[in-house]
Amino acid sequence: MSLRAGAALGALTCALLLGFGYYLQYVQGLDPCPLCLVQRLFFYAVMAVFVAAAIQGSGKFIYGTLAALFALGGAATAGRQVWLQHLPPDKVPACGPDLFFMLENFPLSRTWNTVVKGTGECAVVDWTFLGLSIAEWSLLWFIALFCYALWLAFSSRRSAAR
Repeated sequence: MSLRAGAALGALTCALLLGFGYYLQYVQGLDPCPLCLVQRLFFYAVMAVFVAAAIQGSGKFIYGTLAALFALGGAATAGRQVWLQHLPPDKVPACGPDLFFMLENFPLSRTWNTVVKGTGECAVVDWTFLGLSIAEWSLLWFIALFCYALWLAFSSRRSAAR
């Protein structure tokens, strides 16, 4: 598979996942928690790398590695949310103010710290499919994108060496 086609497929996957997230938010009425918003940023970052790779058509190893690193960051964020969702109710952190309130009223370092740690609303499971929450699906997709990006990076290096 060429880098252009492979990267376009990766970008399309991210776009569809983001589209489904916006569907859940604006059609189904599920507001994203702070960790969900960070995961969206990682999906955008992976998508942007794939779009750049598809446009340029070269630099397979660099683009694949960069996409894999962003996917790894997304997997870590989703993993944190999955962990929060499986905590006993008495161990779940308290719900905090929403992200926009924090950005307007708190220093950026405090806002970032709260967002990354997650709050009580990050532990709430409002939607499941096949027994998995949104965070669990997100974690699986980030792992798949990580593996795909590495495959794209390394399989293209072997074929370029031939």
